[in-house]
Amino acid sequence: MQVDIQVRHWGYYTCIFRLKSFCQKVIENAWQGDEKAEISVVLSDDNFVRSLNKQYRHKDRPTNVLSFENEGLMAGDIVVAYQTTLRESREKGISFRAHLAHLLTHGALHLQGYDHLTDKQAEKMEKLEVKFLKKLGYQNPYKED
Repeated sequence: MQVDIQVRHWGYYTCIFRLKSFCQKVIENAWQGDEKAEISVVLSDDNFVRSLNKQYRHKDRPTNVLSFENEGLMAGDIVVAYQTTLRESREKGISFRAHLAHLLTHGALHLQGYDHLTDKQAEKMEKLEVKFLKKLGYQNPYKED
């Protein structure tokens, strides 16, 4: 599997040591598809994600992660918004690293065809996220305190 990682906001480097190897490990952990697959990860900012969200989802606001599924060996793109990820991690009282691992796992599952449009789909996807994050040593992100 090939994971191309573009870092478009310096803040990621201040939060995670060995950022690119971290992202690679998280994506590989969540990947159940073709081992020859190629995935692009863009670690960007809220403004960039907001523009993509507006253009492709018609929602004029940033979100934490967007996934764009492709056909064939180029599995797709995962785009993460730094400021939203940082804010959410602080609100949840978890590390930026743990939250980014969750968002990358979530994005990788979307690229494999999983979704959360219905309760049944959401339950299936959340169970996989919890399973993959646990393998990396992270807590259940859906668990209420």
